[in-house]
Amino acid sequence: MTTTDVTWTRASARRLARQGLTVQGLTAQGPAGREGPEGAGLGSPADVVGAMLGAHAQVMSAAELSTALRLPAGTTRTDVREALWSDRTLTKTYGPRGTVHLLPTADLPMWTGALSAIPAGPDPWPDDVRMTPQQTDEVVEAIRDALAGEPLTVDELTEAIVDRTGPWAGDRVMEAFQDKWPRWRQAAHTAAHRGALAFGPNRGRKVTYTSPGVTPADGPRAVPELVQRYLHAYGPATPAHFAKWLAAPPAWARDVFAAQATAGRIEEVVFDGAPAWVVSGDTAFPDSAPPQGVHLLPYFDAYLIASRPRERLFPGAAYARALAGGQAGNYPVVLVDGTAAGVWHQRRSGKRLLVTVEPIGPALDSARARTALAAQVDRVAEILESRAELTLSTVSVGPHA
Repeated sequence: MTTTDVTWTRASARRLARQGLTVQGLTAQGPAGREGPEGAGLGSPADVVGAMLGAHAQVMSAAELSTALRLPAGTTRTDVREALWSDRTLTKTYGPRGTVHLLPTADLPMWTGALSAIPAGPDPWPDDVRMTPQQTDEVVEAIRDALAGEPLTVDELTEAIVDRTGPWAGDRVMEAFQDKWPRWRQAAHTAAHRGALAFGPNRGRKVTYTSPGVTPADGPRAVPELVQRYLHAYGPATPAHFAKWLAAPPAWARDVFAAQATAGRIEEVVFDGAPAWVVSGDTAFPDSAPPQGVHLLPYFDAYLIASRPRERLFPGAAYARALAGGQAGNYPVVLVDGTAAGVWHQRRSGKRLLVTVEPIGPALDSARARTALAAQVDRVAEILESRAELTLSTVSVGPHA
């Protein structure tokens, strides 16, 4: 049996196309049996968020930009907000790595089933702060009961949880942003993963929580589905890549991949000279030409987080400049032909969007690249409903600023 040999260039071209970040056409079949050009069918915010396996939404404007950039010209942040709060085809909740994400509402049974099946890692909280497993279960059920009605603010939910569990759940013992949070909040992401909690629309400046109205799928069914979707979007990949992306135990990820290989659902390829995995039968890749295009990707864009090996996505000086201690997402990145070639920063001034781009290396030196960069800046401004002004200079702000 001949093993497929996949280069970084071919893999990155397919990953970009499958997320709607290129217009290259390559017929393939996705894990759910959909056929057509790569990136075809991404006609709505929910389609896009599903294709990239969640939009990181700790910074909501970044999630809106990540999503709209992958949709046709004319799409703005308002379209993403309508999908989230009006159409409810998107849900804001705790996703991979226990961080806030937008996820397709239709996919919540799979997501909650898979995320709740991941073994818990070491508890990071001190002994006098952490909750026991029994207390965590009590809090999750209290949240589920409290959110059966109208959305609640943090303070309202805290009061409801304390009423149902006891004062220990409301003790302000968690260090958080020069403040202290009530003890129960260490279980917020667990409650979301068990289908008990999601974010509701803000009430003024106050965050609210609501019930997602979802029953998690069985873990043994949901985890293999998540592996299929992950490999379709970001393969070839290894169990270690999958574990990093999910913040899951590496040994668990190895066992999951081994079981999927035994079941014939995934197959091994050679990726840049080392073994990696794709969905069985999903071995068609573009030719050796590098992917084309310039993209301004915001904080914690899914492509930057999930694409590995990271040293190929951030080559040379980009590894030191565009990452924060090796962690992707802390800087918005200028992607040129599939690799990091700069960092950028935006600042609003009324209706003006002041965009500073700091090139890394020569990739932005050509007239073609500069023209594409200017067009991408205009597209970002369109999404954010503003007027763009571009400056090429050093980005002086630090990570996640």
